Amino acid sequence: MITVHSVNLSFAHNGATLPVLRDISFHLESEDYCAIIGPSGCGKTSLLFLLAGLLQPDSGTIDITGSPRSGTILQNFGLFPWKTVSQNIALGLVLQKRPPHEVRRRVDSLLEEMGLSGFGEHFPGQLSGGMQQRVALARALAIEPDILFMDEPLSSLDALTRERLQNLIVDIRQAKGISTVLVTHSIEEAVFLGRTIIVLSGRPGRVLQIIDNPDADTDNFRQSDTFFQRCIAVRQILAGEVDGPHA
Repeated sequence: MITVHSVNLSFAHNGATLPVLRDISFHLESEDYCAIIGPSGCGKTSLLFLLAGLLQPDSGTIDITGSPRSGTILQNFGLFPWKTVSQNIALGLVLQKRPPHEVRRRVDSLLEEMGLSGFGEHFPGQLSGGMQQRVALARALAIEPDILFMDEPLSSLDALTRERLQNLIVDIRQAKGISTVLVTHSIEEAVFLGRTIIVLSGRPGRVLQIIDNPDADTDNFRQSDTFFQRCIAVRQILAGEVDGPHA
């Protein structure tokens, strides 16, 4: 369970203080799946980094129940080009000083799960973008996280590969009971993957609306009238046709 209350964030730049996020508040239940969407530069990634503990707010509080393990997937995949696929996947386990036999077993299992069997000794530069993204996802899953934070992980992929990996994220979330928080520029992706959709304004980012989207990632949701209506609603909010924070 994640509770964010009145969070503010600013950055120093050329002697000035630039506000990034203003009075951000929301609540996510355990095993929720949330999408954060807003204009470029509105502070979406900064908010994700706050939730992941990589940044600290100027004021306000972020409370995460228990001590959950978290994995983070960055926009550029964050893979080390000089390490093999297997070595990239194993990184978190090695840092945790897990026994070598456990690392090998877990890596082999993830290679098979991600459809990467036979590519363990390849380097990231030898793989397609979709395969690199699956390596990044496998590395995040290797530590068996309770929460997965994703910063526009599919933005550089073609439409069909993107949809296939969206489906993979759904399958993994459902099978493993992982909470997910996704930052995206794509309205369709936010609606498909976010049971809770947080729509931010332009910088400084503030919550325009929080949309309950209970049909997210259900069978044939992309082809439903509900999906198209929710996409229209998010587009209207972003266009300024609907405003005012809602909880």
